[in-house]
Amino acid sequence: MLAILAQAEKTFFLPPGRSTVAASHDGLYQFVLWMSVIWLILIAGVMIYFVIKYRRKSPHDKPVGPTHSTAIELGWTLPPLILVMIIFVWGFRGFMDMNQAPNGATRNQVIVAASKWNWSFTYAGGQNDGTLHVPVNTPISLVLTSSDVIHSFYVPDFRVKKDVVPGRYNKTWFQATEVGEYNLFCAEYCGQQHSTMVTKVVVQSQEDYDAYIRKLDEIIMTMPPVELGKRAYKVYGCKQCHSLDGIAGTGPSWKDVFGKTQTFADGSSRKVDENYVRDSILNPGKDLVAGYDNVMPTFQGQIKEQEITGVIELLKSISANYDGPILDKAPAAPGDEAGADAGDTSGGGNDETGETQLQE
Repeated sequence: MLAILAQAEKTFFLPPGRSTVAASHDGLYQFVLWMSVIWLILIAGVMIYFVIKYRRKSPHDKPVGPTHSTAIELGWTLPPLILVMIIFVWGFRGFMDMNQAPNGATRNQVIVAASKWNWSFTYAGGQNDGTLHVPVNTPISLVLTSSDVIHSFYVPDFRVKKDVVPGRYNKTWFQATEVGEYNLFCAEYCGQQHSTMVTKVVVQSQEDYDAYIRKLDEIIMTMPPVELGKRAYKVYGCKQCHSLDGIAGTGPSWKDVFGKTQTFADGSSRKVDENYVRDSILNPGKDLVAGYDNVMPTFQGQIKEQEITGVIELLKSISANYDGPILDKAPAAPGDEAGADAGDTSGGGNDETGETQLQE
């Protein structure tokens, strides 16, 4: 039994553990599993033996009435009690380890924002991405929040699972022990496209992680607006509800929408322009398009102004209803006078190549 418990890599029904808490979790799991198997065999074996040995051999057999046995009662009471207490203490220690982040974890804090049906990760420097990157052998503190319904942050390889609840902040942590890519799921049914709410945790060396953070810093300042819009389309989960090919989903398609006049649920209408797109991102319930439910979360405080500009330019580039100029340089940040004239133009029209690449 001890030899089995010591081999954390050889777990039944579980992927190999890749975090510091995995060994304790897997050890308890193996203990409960094998105790259940042993007791099942023992109890079932005794039952079968008694059925055969004490079966009624003729209609005239009269069974002897049961008698009291203190030894037997203690035998079936004390061992299970001891096992249950072992499981409780073992599990409680593991629970405390999983819920009490070690010193230094807050220096590597990541804000995890869940929404239907997307994960978004914001790092200490304000950088944002749709995949979670962390340095190896470093405790990572996670602050979890949801903008709509209950989700659940679940990384099987790390044995980490925590509910993400709207209207409050939950916290958890982990320390990955091996470089690699690991699946991150939502483990709480959250609506129509729950099964698509999947991303990756990328565990890197400290040097690679630092380079990744520097790259995120450079993206918004250097990426052309349409490309920045494509990135936002993926990072913020827009693709879960809005297609780029004209097919309506949970939300209206972005194809040919810029310059179009939208009719809203209250009977009013409005032309899709820059202000309309910005309002739809920051206050999605303000103008609800007829035929669609108000399920989109607000991205107020999450998306940067340059990224909103990128989304606007992306919409322009795939709309046949727009024939004006499209920015071909990175948009200036608010208050950045040096970049105020960065919005040179490169013509309008429909960027079908960019659309196809993004969908792929």
